[in-house]
Amino acid sequence: MSTTYSELRAQLATLTTEAFRPELAEIDRLSTLEIARTMNGEDQSVPAAVARELPAIAAAIDATAERMARGGRLLYLGAGTAGRLGVLDASECPPTFNTDPSQVVGLIAGGPSAMIQAVEGAEDSKELAAADLDALGVGPDDTVVGISASGRTPYAIGAVEHARALGALTIGLSCNTDSALAAAAEHGIEVVPGPELLTGSTRLKAGTAQKLVLNMISTITMIRLGKTYGNLMVDVRASNEKLRARSRRIVALATGAPDEQIEAALTAAEGEVKNAILIILADVDAATAAQRLRDSHGHLRAALHATA
Repeated sequence: MSTTYSELRAQLATLTTEAFRPELAEIDRLSTLEIARTMNGEDQSVPAAVARELPAIAAAIDATAERMARGGRLLYLGAGTAGRLGVLDASECPPTFNTDPSQVVGLIAGGPSAMIQAVEGAEDSKELAAADLDALGVGPDDTVVGISASGRTPYAIGAVEHARALGALTIGLSCNTDSALAAAAEHGIEVVPGPELLTGSTRLKAGTAQKLVLNMISTITMIRLGKTYGNLMVDVRASNEKLRARSRRIVALATGAPDEQIEAALTAAEGEVKNAILIILADVDAATAAQRLRDSHGHLRAALHATA
């Protein structure tokens, strides 16, 4: 049975993210600097809200990394701002961690066009989420993250419910407590930074909170998968001049080698930063470096220890 307008209005009235703040009722009468200071002060609550959920976030990340190590994918699904944040996080993984575009995927209710223009009714369909997941052939090794500030968006809840029925790992990220999304997921993460500066504008604090959590999920998962060496992005994809310069700097920071040796190693490794570092530090040729990285499942530190 569909939710009536009055029922939906009643539901929204119970949500922290939709709460009205009388003390801000005349914010439009403040100076620009005063509004900016108020917004900046509001944002201070976001890191603290994330910190309260760190144990739940860490547990979700460990479970995600375990499945991705078996060849699974990380899939984000959401509507509106939440969906856009998932697409953003997914799109940054290939250049940062050299992942295949199919490894980390962001889906937004209504499809790619919804990134810039709302698609009427898309967020209200659980069936649409199921169809989007079925198109990707979701299975037990995959992780599906439903994202919704309110925690009640049918598209996000439907994604988690359908994925869980298929045996996938499920994570529900919301910004309200006791949310239907968290209840539907195996791992519920409820980051609650409080009512918004503009009533119900969840692209503000809620959006910032979701961005921080998604940063953690993707970044720490990639660290666990061996995509970094210390805090160096050794799987960076050098697709432009800036990244080519960064690649050389990363090899220099990891090895302390002179420029000539770095250039020779990168040439031998066909531009692969991780391989070049291993060539220099382990004093091996390119073929040996590649084999040792394969044997260590791409973990550079393990490949280096294996040479001892």
